[in-house]
Amino acid sequence: MFLCSCQDISLCCADSKMPLLQTEASGPEPHRPQEPVEPHTPAQGARRASSEDAPRDRPEGSRPGRGTLQRAFSRVSQRASGQAPRGDAGLLRLSGRFLFRSLRRTSDNGPAGDQTGATSEPGPAGGRKGSSKAKEGVGRRSSTGTGPEEAEGTSVADLISKRQLLAAFEQLWHLETGLLAEKASCTFQQDPTDFARRAMDVCLHYDGLTEEIGAIVRETLGPDGVDAAALAEVARVVLAEEEAHPEPPADGDFLRTPRGWRQHWENAVRRSAEERVRQAGAGEAPGAADAAPDVARLLAELGGLVRRDLQKVQREVHPAYAAAGFPAWQTYLSAFHGAVAPRFQELTQDARSYKQLYVLLDWATNVYGSPDFLGSQDQTVPSGPLPPLLAPDVWARLEDHCTSFLETEIASCFDRILQLEQNRWAAAEAPDVLQGLYRTTLSSDVCMLVAEHAKAASAISTKLEATTLGICARALGLFLPRFKTAFLESGAVSEPNLCASINACEELRTHLLAKFPESFGELEKPLVAATCAFQKQLLQGLQGDVQPLFRVLCTKAWLTQDLLKPLMDKVVAFSHLLEHMAPPLAQETLQEVHRYVVREYLAQALRPHQRFRGEDRLSGSKKMRFEAQAISNTFQELGSEAKWLGQAIPCVADIMGETRKDDIGRHLETLIRSYPDIRRDHVLAILALRRLGHRWNQHFLRRTQALLRAAAKAGGSGATGGRVLFEEIELSTSVGMVITCI
Repeated sequence: MFLCSCQDISLCCADSKMPLLQTEASGPEPHRPQEPVEPHTPAQGARRASSEDAPRDRPEGSRPGRGTLQRAFSRVSQRASGQAPRGDAGLLRLSGRFLFRSLRRTSDNGPAGDQTGATSEPGPAGGRKGSSKAKEGVGRRSSTGTGPEEAEGTSVADLISKRQLLAAFEQLWHLETGLLAEKASCTFQQDPTDFARRAMDVCLHYDGLTEEIGAIVRETLGPDGVDAAALAEVARVVLAEEEAHPEPPADGDFLRTPRGWRQHWENAVRRSAEERVRQAGAGEAPGAADAAPDVARLLAELGGLVRRDLQKVQREVHPAYAAAGFPAWQTYLSAFHGAVAPRFQELTQDARSYKQLYVLLDWATNVYGSPDFLGSQDQTVPSGPLPPLLAPDVWARLEDHCTSFLETEIASCFDRILQLEQNRWAAAEAPDVLQGLYRTTLSSDVCMLVAEHAKAASAISTKLEATTLGICARALGLFLPRFKTAFLESGAVSEPNLCASINACEELRTHLLAKFPESFGELEKPLVAATCAFQKQLLQGLQGDVQPLFRVLCTKAWLTQDLLKPLMDKVVAFSHLLEHMAPPLAQETLQEVHRYVVREYLAQALRPHQRFRGEDRLSGSKKMRFEAQAISNTFQELGSEAKWLGQAIPCVADIMGETRKDDIGRHLETLIRSYPDIRRDHVLAILALRRLGHRWNQHFLRRTQALLRAAAKAGGSGATGGRVLFEEIELSTSVGMVITCI
């Protein structure tokens, strides 16, 4: 705002070559016999104190003396230097009435009586650029209905108090123009204090207009509603002042200096927005680390207040200013955004947990930054999403802080998941069956944890989403070994719980790895390791039950009894458990059981407790072929897809019972080609079942030597495709000694 000072007035007096103040109070100024009585008309909305509220003990005919002027100059100087408090905005209306009365008397008689003529024909003092526009601007009347005659008989102070701002400015502009004309004509050479007093009056009235503009702006968003007429009056008086004072004068005359009311109006809008924003959550601040709901409530209150105020500006304030050709929407929008940004930054500095930071980031991105934040907008008020609240570097630091909190948060979540599983094991709770499969809450808890954090982060930024998924993947990679160890060491390792844990690992693999392959790709190994450990534990239970049943095979009693049936009954019973396992892993486990049965059968045959001769050998060969078919049929009915195991036992049985020695080589070639993991010791053990003698054994070994080398090379390079059978069959020392003797 423009404020005159004693120094400025002194300079003007010095330019006129006049002493500023006399040592004695000047005499009484001439005045009309009867002064018009000023009407007391209440103004719209909140009204300032009018000039008639001032003290009345001064005689009508007196003029202020030196002391009075010194105090007035001192007060103006303080306001110009910024020392006066904000509450001194109504200085004019709170000062003595002598200033306004003297201003009216001066305009009615005396040397200033020709001000009307000076205003219409400013002469040298008024011949500045833009004077024609100024006269046209001040010629317009206020929309409040004050006519020329009514304004003519009303003081400037009363016009300001009634918020007839344009009429008040017109009078001030006429007074200013006349005062400049009188100064140019050296009228004040004999009475310089009269010029100082009148110049101070003009400046004080300009200050009063300035303060009234600020007061109207402050009241605009208050609870009393919008005074559209007052806003239009503000717009007109700002535009009129800009036309009257288009640019600073070349001679530096303070009276003709632009008052900067547009900037003052913008500053008032900004201060009003700041005051409104500070009202949201006044006296409330985020507390401890678990007080995230308080932050959410504060942000909800802040967002609601800003939304209501800006919608009010859209519907009522902007149209009132726009009718007078004055832009208001963008100014209010920028003011509120400038007020919300530092308030939001204060809240981020007080955040003490991941939840608080997430609430803040989510509000800034998805609430405040949303195009729908202000609701349906008027077509004449275009506005997209509000700008970011924080600078990019500040936002990046905030995301880094959120990442640090997130690592701790997710680690604690996995600790709670493990604790829940341990509580369930301690309670010996059986797993639930959902859609025919054993289920545990492990997979659903982990998937929900990852999904919720990923969704929340993606709503804020792509970078934060990728960071969150990486944190979840690392935390899960550390969790799986802990979970595996804790489960296997607990007393809850039952077949249903093992199936449920295997299903959980499979669900994590299919859900997380399929949905987030880039982030969770490295989890394949720990998931497979945990699954294999649980499968191994499950198979060990079956092996412990059926292993004693293999020992009676390939014995004298075996030739005459059905000793395989009890073993296969246990296998069939075990297969019912696999019906509650995820299909891929159930098939994998069933094939592993199939391989185990064939392998252990062959191991028992290759290291027999006694060897068959003659008819017993032929009977044994026939029984082996029969039981091989029974094993194959049983696993085929159970759904095993390991058809590659079907040739192992029949080939050994054919060699054992072959009567034509030349055909033994053909059976060996078929066996070696079907199972590349077979070795020379295995071939010798099979030949020992036939009891051919040293020469025939050496003959068949030489015949199959190339095939054995190729098989050894294929087995060593992993070309068997995971089909391992003979490699896991260990021959006993006694068999080795027999082979050596052969």
